[in-house]
Amino acid sequence: MASPVNAIGFLLSILSCALFGNWLPFLSVVLFVFAPLPNSIFGRYTTNDVLEDAVSNVADIGRFLTSLILVSAFALPLMLLHVGTIEFFAAVMSISGGLLIYITMMTYSWLFTRERIEY
Repeated sequence: MASPVNAIGFLLSILSCALFGNWLPFLSVVLFVFAPLPNSIFGRYTTNDVLEDAVSNVADIGRFLTSLILVSAFALPLMLLHVGTIEFFAAVMSISGGLLIYITMMTYSWLFTRERIEY
């Protein structure tokens, strides 16, 4: 189910560039693709211990970097639209395609990293 959603996301992203003859919206897709990397790299330093009160600063840095990249990925097409570099529908297609790509990547990572309950 997630693979066609990912394909639709990439299709929207490529069409947002190809239909309007401007490849700058593709930069936001690159940001959406690299957005989960800080969480996956720095997320290994978290603990699931209930009794431990200390918060992992390294995991917080990963969450901060991920949110920074995501905000930049949303803001880049909007900024390009405001400046007049891209069309309105190119910005909408770029944001929606990148969002579909990011959601698909997060769904895959959630499905393959969750704890398996064995009885």
